[in-house]
Amino acid sequence: MLLNFLRADHEVTGSCHYVQYGSKRFLVDCGMKQGPDLYVNQEIPVNPSAIDYVFVTHAHIDHSGLLPLLYSHGFRGTIYAQKATCELCDIMLKDSAHIQEFEAEWRNRKNKRAGKDIVEPMYTQEDVAGCMELFVPVEYSEMVEIDENLKVKFSDAGHLLGSASIEFWVKEDGKEVKLVFSGDIGHEHRPLIKDPVYLKEADYVIMESTYGDRNHGPEVDYAQKLSAVIAETFARGGNVVIPAFSVGRTQEMLYHLRKIKTENLVPQFKDFEVYIDSPLAVEATHIFHENIEECFDEEAMELIKQGINPISFPGLKVAVSPDESKMINFIDHPIVIISASGMCEAGRIRHHLKHNLWRPECTILFVGYQVPGTIGNALLNGVREVKLFGENINVQAHITNLPGISGHADMDHLTEWAAAFEKKPKKVFIVHGDDKVCDSFAQHLHDELGYDAVAPYSGDAYDLITGEMVQEGSREIVKKKTTVAGRAVSNVFARLLAAGQRLITVINKNEGRPNKELAKFADQINSLCDKWED
Repeated sequence: MLLNFLRADHEVTGSCHYVQYGSKRFLVDCGMKQGPDLYVNQEIPVNPSAIDYVFVTHAHIDHSGLLPLLYSHGFRGTIYAQKATCELCDIMLKDSAHIQEFEAEWRNRKNKRAGKDIVEPMYTQEDVAGCMELFVPVEYSEMVEIDENLKVKFSDAGHLLGSASIEFWVKEDGKEVKLVFSGDIGHEHRPLIKDPVYLKEADYVIMESTYGDRNHGPEVDYAQKLSAVIAETFARGGNVVIPAFSVGRTQEMLYHLRKIKTENLVPQFKDFEVYIDSPLAVEATHIFHENIEECFDEEAMELIKQGINPISFPGLKVAVSPDESKMINFIDHPIVIISASGMCEAGRIRHHLKHNLWRPECTILFVGYQVPGTIGNALLNGVREVKLFGENINVQAHITNLPGISGHADMDHLTEWAAAFEKKPKKVFIVHGDDKVCDSFAQHLHDELGYDAVAPYSGDAYDLITGEMVQEGSREIVKKKTTVAGRAVSNVFARLLAAGQRLITVINKNEGRPNKELAKFADQINSLCDKWED
């Protein structure tokens, strides 16, 4: 029984972990990296066609974003996720494919003029459609028997609509081991969604540490803080531009803006307009409404019982089409613009930054974690110029953030979550955090709770029966930045190679079938080879 760490180890995004028991193999998450890699990440140790299952903790792209790529390389197993996560992945992965296809097309126009190689999107809408057919929804607290040696249960992680910590009961050679993957653990007392569920027992825990070195501080009235930013910016005649993830953070901002409107917290601009410029955010908001009973917290449910929509208000407008998006920048009075992506790496927010960053009267307000290496992180750290669409933009706008507004539990709440286990786990693996944070939080759990806690690197593998490391992965630092927006055309060959490896997997699975059927299969393969050999 093997646990192999692949991505988001000593790094924050791109979560992916591999488990093998007997002849079965599964992944927990298959996420896309956001921002540059710090360490060289190891590949999945088997061809995707040999993976039986994937379990998704939640729909954020850094946990689900490479599922269509896995599909395009031959994966045809089953993907299990909480019901709302299935619905959110459907729109988020389509949006991801759209962005990649659009950016590949834009780059290819430039590359052709420059005589450079063309690029291809990492995956397409067709890959997303095929991938989504593999999803199976799971309810919270439901014990699901996957096969005779594997049972799972999803519990609310309080991070995002449909987010989950996942418990696994895994058997091999008559021995059972219990694994707990925390997923991203939510901060308590957040608007709309419930607090995270604390779990009680595990042999091994794989736990995130995004904010493992800091606390968010005292509870803040975010409506008051946000209203102050809006009033100051509008008084200067500028716009408030909020880069926000379309799923989760956008809905939270709408919750606070509704309160500002209801309580008239910006009386001098009480009729101000808020524009959501994200088709994905609009669709996600509909999904929030469809999952009220299972996912909303008591405060949100109380508003609903009173007939109040907790994330809607007068003056809320949406931009869906590209033309509607462009028209926002021709509005001649101060407005609030909420657009994705939250780290400013892609999407429509880049257009709004282009039109507002150079204006000293405007404010760019960050409301979420910014991964080092992203434009959002650079802006928060005082960069005076950024390049957008080939143009250098002078940064004159006010750059600020709302401290403490986070979908992640802070150090104290992470510690509380870890302390809830009634018996010390054999080992706690700390992942999904900055390089030094992973190590410091592992040491913190050792010092505070007496846990055997370690921070693995990509490629590290552990025998889950003995608890011993059986493979040491890479500690190699990436020498130069890589990109995920598109891939060189030569990578089409990688897709072909993956298809060939899938064929080998299928051949092995057919061992023992009648000779007549095997002969027919061999003839079909040889016929295909004859066609392409020359």
